[in-house]
Amino acid sequence: MSESPNTRCGFVAVVGATNAGKSTLVNQLVGAKVTITSRKVQTTRRRILGIQVVDDAQVIFMDTPGLFTPKTAFEKTMVKAAWAAMYDTDIILFLWDVRMDITKADKALRRMEGLGKPVYLILNKIDLVPRETLLALAAAFNAKFAFEKTYMISALFNQGVSDLLADLASLMPASPWHFPEDQLSDLPQRLLAAEITREHLFDRLHQELPYSLAVETESWEAFDNGDLRIAQVVHVEKQAQKIIVVGKSGARLKAIGQQARVELSELFGCKVHLFLHVRVTPRWREDRTYLADLCLEDPKDLK
Repeated sequence: MSESPNTRCGFVAVVGATNAGKSTLVNQLVGAKVTITSRKVQTTRRRILGIQVVDDAQVIFMDTPGLFTPKTAFEKTMVKAAWAAMYDTDIILFLWDVRMDITKADKALRRMEGLGKPVYLILNKIDLVPRETLLALAAAFNAKFAFEKTYMISALFNQGVSDLLADLASLMPASPWHFPEDQLSDLPQRLLAAEITREHLFDRLHQELPYSLAVETESWEAFDNGDLRIAQVVHVEKQAQKIIVVGKSGARLKAIGQQARVELSELFGCKVHLFLHVRVTPRWREDRTYLADLCLEDPKDLK
C-alpha cells in the first residue's frame, strides 16, 4: 500500500442495466479477468472490485449487479449491492447498451439525481449501430440527466477504453493507495474459482436453470509440487435441475469441469485438480443466512 503524499486513489462504480457489458468493461479497464462475463443477463451477483494503477493514481472499479426489478430475496440482495456501490463511490459510470430503449433508464436516472455524485454516461457496443444513432442517443440522454461527460465505447473490442481510463485516473482525489500495486481484485481466490466455474455453467445451461444455481468452493488444498486440489459444490433447488446439470452419465458436468479446470490452471499458473459435486439445496435464493455463507450478502445486513 502506497503512503506517498503525491498518490491519488478513488472508487469508480460501474452501473447500468443487466447485460449492458459492465463486467466486460471492468476487465478491460483492469487489463485482466477479475469478474466473469456471459451473454445471459444478471451474471454478476456481488460487488467486485477491480484495481488498476495509472502513474500515481490507483483507480478502484466496482463491478455491480445489473439494475432490474427484483422479486426474490436473492435478487433484492443483488440490486441492493448495485445501489450501495453508488453511495460509496467517487464517480459513477452509467453504462448503456446503445440498442436498448432509452426510456428503460428513466427510473435509474431519477434515483441517481439524489446521490450527489458525478455521473459519466458510457454508451457501449457502438460497433452495432450507425454513428447517427449514437449522436441522437447521446443527445437524448443528456437532455434527461446532467452527465459530466459522455463516452462512446465498445468494451468487447476495447475501443475507447484507454481514453476513458486515462480520464478517470486524472480525476482521482489525493489519497494513499488502498491496495498493493500488484493487486488486481479484492475477490479471494476461492470465490474467484467458484465464479469461473459458474461462468462455464452459465454458458452450458439455458432458460432459468443458470439463475437457480450457485457454486461454492468447499475445499482448497495446495500441494508441495505447486498443484491445487479444488472441490466445489454446485447448489441447485430441485432434483430435476440436478439431473440436467449432471447430464447423461455425468457427461455435461464432466465437460463443464474440464473447461473450468483449463481456465483455472491458466489463471493460477499451476495444475488444478477440480472436483465438482451437485447438491440439491431447496430455496437457497430465499435463505438470507445461506446467501451470506455464499458471500452473496453481507452478514451484518441480516436481521
